[in-house]
Amino acid sequence: MPGPLTGVRVLEFAGSAPTAFVGTVLSGLGADVVRIDRTPGAAPGPDGPRPAENPLSRGRRSVALDLKSPEGVEQALALAEHADILVEGFRPGVADRLGIGPETALARNPRLVYGRVSGWGQQGEWAGRAAHDLAVLALTGALDTDPATGDPVPPPTAYLSSFAGGANAHVHGLLAALHERERSGRGQVVDTALADGAALISTLIHQWREVPGNHTVTDAPHYSLYRAADGRHLAVAAIEPRLYRNLLEQLGLADADTGSDAGTDGGPLPDRADPAAWPALRELIAARFASRDRDHWVKLFDAVDAGVAPVLTAAEAAEHHQLASREAFVTIGGTRQAAPPSRFGRTPAATPGRAPLPGEHTEEVLAEWR
Repeated sequence: MPGPLTGVRVLEFAGSAPTAFVGTVLSGLGADVVRIDRTPGAAPGPDGPRPAENPLSRGRRSVALDLKSPEGVEQALALAEHADILVEGFRPGVADRLGIGPETALARNPRLVYGRVSGWGQQGEWAGRAAHDLAVLALTGALDTDPATGDPVPPPTAYLSSFAGGANAHVHGLLAALHERERSGRGQVVDTALADGAALISTLIHQWREVPGNHTVTDAPHYSLYRAADGRHLAVAAIEPRLYRNLLEQLGLADADTGSDAGTDGGPLPDRADPAAWPALRELIAARFASRDRDHWVKLFDAVDAGVAPVLTAAEAAEHHQLASREAFVTIGGTRQAAPPSRFGRTPAATPGRAPLPGEHTEEVLAEWR
């Protein structure tokens, strides 16, 4: 597969979703990713069987090894000798007990970038605990209380800490270590915790909450979700004055010629600069959106930049003209899924191949990585 990471060999130990996401991102950049799966017939991991259409398993080859046997461990270390990057997502201590920990692997290959991504990190009282996305978001402040309701902010349906916070941050760390290796000639351990990444992507939340009585932009009526008449929703992110002006004009709450604002009773609109006025302003905006179906507003706002977007289903998202123009979704193994996000002008990466079956490439890779 072409791409900017062509020639880079990545050894991925199957087991955790963040680790799989790291492998998917690196393979999408052109790296040769080989996943070590359990031997055929062994009990499936926590995520169950890995079907060929799984987006988190695409674009790599699979080698089946029994890591509980000396022979399987030796084969894994032999592959590590020829890898540039190794990624494991075991709980702290497991890789070392198996005999594939960083000390052993780096002794066999001093240039190896050894990546370990875990929920809580390698240190601390919680290091060995399970770290599911919701718990990580809760502990790092990402679900801080919404002043408007007094309740925690609802968690996103995407695995925010696992993928955006942990796995993507781990990719950055691995590539930084790979770059540093070009100067020093030496590999190193890259340790990333989902909790660390979740804390980082929550930076603005922590900043806003540091000021007593301060409101975040997510509390504002001009940065919120609204229900249309058909029960579907639209997202409003009209932060800049220009966007807010366009929003009001399209909703009929401002006069495009005079620039004056007007509420439903003919009086002036509540001032969006005053948080005390936000409930009343939210009620006015909500009433306008609720008066027509979502697609009416989609057509209206598609012609003007007002920071308004429809809340789409997964099926609708793939058909939206903006995402379609970027070919943001591709079909792999009969399943529509997100394409690798970066576009490279000189070294474009090919569409990733389907996900392998566990052990599908064992003989091929063991013969090739020598």
